[in-house]
Amino acid sequence: MRRALLAVATAAVLLLSGCTDDVPAPGRVDVDVDTPQLRELKAEAGIEDCAPGTAEEGGLPAITLPCLGGGPDVDLATLDGPMIVNLWQSFCDPCRREMPALQQFHERYGDRVAVLGIDSADLQPLAALEFAQKTGVTYPLLADPNGDLSAADPFPFIRGYPYLAILDADGTLVYQKFGGVDSYGELVELVEDNLEVAL
Repeated sequence: MRRALLAVATAAVLLLSGCTDDVPAPGRVDVDVDTPQLRELKAEAGIEDCAPGTAEEGGLPAITLPCLGGGPDVDLATLDGPMIVNLWQSFCDPCRREMPALQQFHERYGDRVAVLGIDSADLQPLAALEFAQKTGVTYPLLADPNGDLSAADPFPFIRGYPYLAILDADGTLVYQKFGGVDSYGELVELVEDNLEVAL
């Protein structure tokens, strides 16, 4: 009798709670990174739109991420290099120091080596866009609120932010660093050394 009552009570709770197919898997969150407010802030900040790549199979994992503040979703496996990928969070002080150097690099060399920012394991898209605006970032920004890139080959387990990766023309990870860069000059030197280019 108790089991029957428990089964009926459980069924009633599920019906009343509006259980749907839209419920994220256990341990996952559903964060809306494309709202009118976020689109407006992105436009005010002058942040570039995300653009899917053309590679059939680049070196990045086949994970599709939404564009922070609206725009097309991007399957990372379609992106080709050379590229700097920066994983950051809105409440990360070292990220605040590093992002202006990335922006300066983007302005000067973005046509030769792309810069892509990914707001990683961060559940506050408004705070993230405000953070990007304050640091002057205009390069494309994706959102990975569930931290799907952590330990997704070729990325390691992300144990701290910021995380910087340099990918060659084939999308192969040729350099990575936790903790960020201290200056624009350091970033230029890292790119020249690891991509064997003269900027």
